[in-house]
Amino acid sequence: MRAEEHQDAPSNEAILKTQRRLREKTSIRKVKVIPNPKYQRNGTKAYVRTLVRYQFQPTKPGPYYKYFDQEPKTGILAALWSALSFDKKGDKKPGYVPASDFEYDAAYLCEVLVGSNQQKVMLDFDTGSSDLWVNPRAFNPSQSKTWTLKQGKSWTIQYGDGSHASGFVGTDNISVGGLLIRNQAIEVAETLSPELAQSGMDGLLGLAFRKLNSVSNHGMPDPQNTPMENMMSQGDVPKDAQVFTCALYSVRDGDDNSESKESFYTFGFIDSDLVKSSGQDITWIDIETRRGFWEFSSPTVSINGHTIKRSNNYAIADTGTTLALMSDEVCEALYKAIKGATYSNKYMGWVVPTSVTLDDLPEFKIGVGRNEFVIQKEDLLYGLADEKLWYGGVQSRGKNSFDILGDTFLKSVYAGHKRFGLVPKIEPTQNITPPQPVQKRK
Repeated sequence: MRAEEHQDAPSNEAILKTQRRLREKTSIRKVKVIPNPKYQRNGTKAYVRTLVRYQFQPTKPGPYYKYFDQEPKTGILAALWSALSFDKKGDKKPGYVPASDFEYDAAYLCEVLVGSNQQKVMLDFDTGSSDLWVNPRAFNPSQSKTWTLKQGKSWTIQYGDGSHASGFVGTDNISVGGLLIRNQAIEVAETLSPELAQSGMDGLLGLAFRKLNSVSNHGMPDPQNTPMENMMSQGDVPKDAQVFTCALYSVRDGDDNSESKESFYTFGFIDSDLVKSSGQDITWIDIETRRGFWEFSSPTVSINGHTIKRSNNYAIADTGTTLALMSDEVCEALYKAIKGATYSNKYMGWVVPTSVTLDDLPEFKIGVGRNEFVIQKEDLLYGLADEKLWYGGVQSRGKNSFDILGDTFLKSVYAGHKRFGLVPKIEPTQNITPPQPVQKRK
């Protein structure tokens, strides 16, 4: 079945009441999201990274178009990465995308405690994947009394840039925001390519569904449950509390030291204060898990009140993607509404002059089921392409069959995951002042 609005779900008030009881009995709390100090915002890099991650063919021209202008097969992505290197003079090529620190250039990291001695690891929470893997420099299984090695099980992840990780599998307890998840499959890296080893994170915690998990048993696929799936099955978390949520804020949203502006996840409860501040009830929609993602119906968008109907269109919510990728029809209509916006072959994406003001940017809403949610204006501008151009936060999904809604979308909503639940989360002020360039050390 495809996703439809859930008609027989308990009321939001009943859900929040159940979760309040759970919080009173336990020590569950928000999981603070820490910006990755090694993350560097680059629009072209973010776009090509998503091309590699989902392996779809672009429909718009650019310096990397030819590497995807056919069905993916052996050698194409290797050739792409050869093109992503410096030339012999050390000069950057047009629209250059650094290959190092590429595939896991995670913008946000979260603390997770692993094992009987609660070893702290900083992980990228990713709703677009399903592996929980860790770097052994951060988690040593031999120091945990609750670790159990799973004989015969192994895992291997190979990314389009040639970076890779593989190793052995065991189970242990993890604590996420004070919520204990028992017997969680943990993939410990024995081999780790330099790109991943130097990425500034200790690993990844996938929050999609087990279909995407890479574990095998004696060479045969043996996908393991994600932490969310284990939380739902272990029996001590009430049904109405079997949820995780994410609230992501931009570094442009005021004082980073302000508690109200800190990005966070929750496990086992919804932040009722944030819901209340939105002035709206939570909108819930059932999800489609056939492809392993958090996938839902997205039948419309609207631009300055003009609705574009999108029959049989679906989208996924992916915290591991920074941009929002949508159809060319939507992109062309959106950027047509922005003065001076144009498509750049050089940067392989839609760009906007840095001279734009907030008043120049349209009201852009994305449909989730029967409701639409506005994207706050500052997030229509992802980052600087150069000193005169912004790289747009919404880009082409090419020939991909569904929209990929990353942080550009998620920063404007407070999202709950079990069914997919949303309330608006729009900042009272918007900031599109171009950042000052970082001064290089002499």
